[in-house]
Amino acid sequence: MDFKVYQKELQLQSRGWIPTFHDISKEIIEIVKASGVKNGTCAVVSHHTTCSVMVQECSHDVDTFDLEYLQHDLLDIMRKMVPDFKEEHQYRHPGPIHAQFGRHVNEPGDFTSMNTDGHLRSVFFGRSETLTIKDGVLDGGEFAHIYFIDWDQVRARPRQVNVTVMGTTGDVEDRKFNGGKVIKTGRKYLPKQKEYMPEFDLQQQRD
Repeated sequence: MDFKVYQKELQLQSRGWIPTFHDISKEIIEIVKASGVKNGTCAVVSHHTTCSVMVQECSHDVDTFDLEYLQHDLLDIMRKMVPDFKEEHQYRHPGPIHAQFGRHVNEPGDFTSMNTDGHLRSVFFGRSETLTIKDGVLDGGEFAHIYFIDWDQVRARPRQVNVTVMGTTGDVEDRKFNGGKVIKTGRKYLPKQKEYMPEFDLQQQRD
């Protein structure tokens, strides 16, 4: 039984002016299939600090912003938590030193650093997702899609997703834990916690 590591990079183009949601499910499935890994994991990681990876259901309906309804619902919530960067000094970041750093590395203008909202939203969502591979198939559940989210809306720009598939090329033993018995996670009460108390009958007491 061999252990294998397989890596690929996906190149995407974000549009700017509004966060971009890229559905990369098809490409990730193709990468897993090409890897030859039968049982293991697939890590999908953003190369950028203003981007996230999300596993979620496809909403199907698409609005005039080219966003699925569930994506726009998510964006609406994030805008309440982390408002769009619309005015200079709305956030502490970027400061003057960071703005000069942007000019030092040949950013096209100070405006490219006005993406604090993107950085903060990425922190909330995280930059990666890891999924299980079972018998050569990505186990995302019945409805899961994999989305790469570019929260940075100051400009259109190329983006990169790093994909690492790791695992064995052979079969594994039975996956059922404890024979597949359902785990009961509800609260269990001790007999003493369920004992009768006189206070139960308070409303029935009379002077």
